[in-house]
Amino acid sequence: MNQRIMTYKAHPLSLVMKALVWISAALSVAVFVTLVGYVLIKGVPYLSLSLFAFEGSTSEVSILASIVNTLKMVLIALLVAAPLGVGCSVYLVEYAKKGSRVVKLAELAAQTLSGIPSIIYGIFGSMFFVTSLGWRLSLLSGAFTLAIMILPIIITSSQEALKSVNDSYREGAFGLGAGKLRTVFKVVLPSAISGILSGIILSIGRIVGETAALIFTAGTITKLASLTDSGSTLAVQMYNLSTEGLHMNEASAAAVVLLITVIALNSAASFIGKRIKKSGAEVN
Repeated sequence: MNQRIMTYKAHPLSLVMKALVWISAALSVAVFVTLVGYVLIKGVPYLSLSLFAFEGSTSEVSILASIVNTLKMVLIALLVAAPLGVGCSVYLVEYAKKGSRVVKLAELAAQTLSGIPSIIYGIFGSMFFVTSLGWRLSLLSGAFTLAIMILPIIITSSQEALKSVNDSYREGAFGLGAGKLRTVFKVVLPSAISGILSGIILSIGRIVGETAALIFTAGTITKLASLTDSGSTLAVQMYNLSTEGLHMNEASAAAVVLLITVIALNSAASFIGKRIKKSGAEVN
């Protein structure tokens, strides 16, 4: 304790920086608690069983179909984007020559795509998937548009996770006679699963709350849709309810359900990631 006090006296800037870090952390937590608390206070009183009815009407709003549509889109988008994103990052880190033009171009493309507004993705999805491929307004068009949106997030996070794996792991595997492919799948990927999973969780949070891109590609019809039919997600339905101004209470309740859905999906992804990491450790 005395040594700490003497350090602060010798370097007063350290005390200032520590105070700023604590203040930043406290503000971040306060903003999070305020946001979640506001959503719960505004929406929980209006949660009712009628919100989860199989069919809605002009007087009784139902969000069950939108919840199912949301889960379908998340699943399809992840099935498309996760293998592509992880595979791309594996190539860039494990196979491509470090500092090559291919690596620099791929990193630049990922960073650029991460900063593109979602409305641009929606316009692209409308022109390519809806019009050019003839998929029309459908869950499939929306899901593939979302997959393109989250691809840069998965690539960047997976790339950083693979880079953080100590080279001694690779050298040890090579020393035991393992090939490149076996080393990547049995040693490197299990060690990087936490970072890869973090990127997937971030991508889930983005696509669950997406509205602009889906209005152009999946539509706004509130119904339980098949993959080739038009249907709204929970975020799109919540947006429609709030803009109409006729069902503001139901929109607040939908926000609570959306928040719970995001937390549930993130928890499920974390659980699956831990199981995969545990299984990989047992095999090794």
